[in-house]
Amino acid sequence: ETLKEGFKSVAASEIPPPPDYAVPEIDPEWEDLVRKSRSARLPEFIIDAPFVPAGDQPRAIEQLTTGFMEKEQRFQTLRGATGTGKTFVMAQVIAKTRRPTLVLAPNKTLAAQLCNELRGFLKESAVEFFVSYYDYYQPEAYIATTDTHIDKASTINEDIDRFRHAATRSLYERDDVVVVASISCIYGLGLPKEYLRASISLYIGQIWSNMRDVLNKLVGLQYTRNDVEVSRGTFRLSGDVLDIGVAWDDTVVYRVDFFGDTVESIVILDSVTGVVRSEEERVCIYPAKHFITPEEQLEPALAEISKEADEQVEAFQKMGKPVEAARLRQKVNNDLEMFRTVGYCSGVENYSRHLSGRNAGSPPDTLLDYFSANWLLIVDESHVSVPQIRAMYAGDRSRKETLVNYGFRLPSAMDNRPLRDFEFWAKVKTCLFVSATPGDLELAWSEGAVAEQVIRPTGVLDPTVHVRPTEGQIEDLVSEITGRTEVGEKVLITTLTKRMAEDLSAYLGKLKMRVAWLHSDMDAIERLEVLDSLSSDKTDVVVGVNLLREGLDLPTVSLVVIMDADKEGFLRSERALIQTIGRAARHERGTVILYADIVTRSMDLAITETARRRRVQMAHNEAHGITPRSTRNSGPVGAAASGARSVLQVVKAERQRSRDEATAASAQVAAKADAARKSSASASGGEGEGGGEEALGVEGLRKLMADAADRLHF
Repeated sequence: ETLKEGFKSVAASEIPPPPDYAVPEIDPEWEDLVRKSRSARLPEFIIDAPFVPAGDQPRAIEQLTTGFMEKEQRFQTLRGATGTGKTFVMAQVIAKTRRPTLVLAPNKTLAAQLCNELRGFLKESAVEFFVSYYDYYQPEAYIATTDTHIDKASTINEDIDRFRHAATRSLYERDDVVVVASISCIYGLGLPKEYLRASISLYIGQIWSNMRDVLNKLVGLQYTRNDVEVSRGTFRLSGDVLDIGVAWDDTVVYRVDFFGDTVESIVILDSVTGVVRSEEERVCIYPAKHFITPEEQLEPALAEISKEADEQVEAFQKMGKPVEAARLRQKVNNDLEMFRTVGYCSGVENYSRHLSGRNAGSPPDTLLDYFSANWLLIVDESHVSVPQIRAMYAGDRSRKETLVNYGFRLPSAMDNRPLRDFEFWAKVKTCLFVSATPGDLELAWSEGAVAEQVIRPTGVLDPTVHVRPTEGQIEDLVSEITGRTEVGEKVLITTLTKRMAEDLSAYLGKLKMRVAWLHSDMDAIERLEVLDSLSSDKTDVVVGVNLLREGLDLPTVSLVVIMDADKEGFLRSERALIQTIGRAARHERGTVILYADIVTRSMDLAITETARRRRVQMAHNEAHGITPRSTRNSGPVGAAASGARSVLQVVKAERQRSRDEATAASAQVAAKADAARKSSASASGGEGEGGGEEALGVEGLRKLMADAADRLHF
């Protein structure tokens, strides 16, 4: 009750009210397209878990479900301590409200973990993964002081791109969908209506006027023809057999048999073995890219681009900026020529407003627009995710204003942007904030509708917290690590800077400790592999900066060390410290050491809150005769239940398959080379008579090298 009064006082503070929900307009054509695409409708989400709600979970589930279903509350907050089973409560709320759900996580690592856990609880449903597909991204920029123009540079992770396509496909074909996404979901994703309208529906008995129409449609969906090998985003025609490597799954090939111009059969094959996985009556082939512009819209869009360029060039000339005018004219003319020649240009996203037919200043279509009208948003680690939503637009606009002012881009390029925070919230009908330390905005918008979880079903208490001086801290740290690793327990260490993390990791490595360090330059899959190494007992210590905070499910970690805990700031604020302390809350011997010379206000608040939770948990355990016992997760990071296939497992399996294919191809080429050498030696009377390696000749080697190149794809 005291907490509720505190929440109400926060709600009464000067927090801006949430934007009103903007009811989407009903488009009959759009509704009809979605209705026809539904081929796997399930009436509800089915929870599959080896346990039932316990501790604070039943009360939280009942309160949140009643709030959404009966009281029709728009915003609610789940304030749950680390390890109390917030993800299980989220799955229960999704199942009971029966709504397609978007789960927003603050980074790729946590998104992957959440996706794996929810797949374990909702095995029969489509739980998809949607994060930024860039492993490296350098946006286009201009530094006026040095007259330096930086071209856009990026590398795309094909695995994550496939996950994104699987997410949008599931949103069209199923009702029981959960998409776990990072903040990238607020960036433009192309028009949902055009994406669905462009798709090709194939069914047995379908008659085409000409089979070539199917091929032309596939090319229009940005699939490419490859008569040698069918891979993701390609197709092959052999006689009357059409093989399609779909964009959302590279483990299968869709094979369509024609009899003349009539579809005779449709089967789904394993892409490696060729074994038939299933026979289908009907399939839908979705575009290989999310950005699709119908051919009839292209010329009007190019005319609008040309018109805007003329106006902007004239404006530059009136302002006495001939260099900017010439630069813009040359840039736009080159892009228009590329559009008319190949249908694409570098930086095509900067013309998205014209290509999609949007009005100036209007918000872009994002992943949110792919959901049906009655959907649920869950914001995990909301104290981090909500500020991210606010921050994305300002940073993007600042960079693009410079490009526009100096003639590198048209003003319409600024409409290729993320959603602004009020645009985002206007699309949200119901929302659940989830955090151990919710922010003031979440509490204010929830208006007292806050469910608290402190009790862990395992009975494990919050960790004990010790403050130790910085003098002699490294020697003390080494001693603590040694004591933990000797009994098979793991350690997390968080530092203030990347350099400190790297140096400390190197020092511990010299002491023959199994140590790894996390840093921002790692891609999402590499970070998952480092965390997975703790569970698989390949690593004992992980050192990092800010990547060790929210949500990491690491039950083998019994010690968390916070270096420079008294350096007040973002990384050592009250919320940051509580979150970091929570990393040791899944182990019955959980301990946290704060190396500091003074106790700051943030340290005091974090230690006090942790002690309060321990008292509540101890009282509950004594009243119910519970002995604390932590779970041990021996599987991949985030695989919360048996049978759950993690994102990391999927990627590892596919990488291993690619390596196996390359090895097999190399062995085949080597065997041919050996056979050719023996044949040449035999024809010339043996190696002693000028045969062997020399007899194979330059042309023979050239042919073998060409064969090898054909078999290896990169």
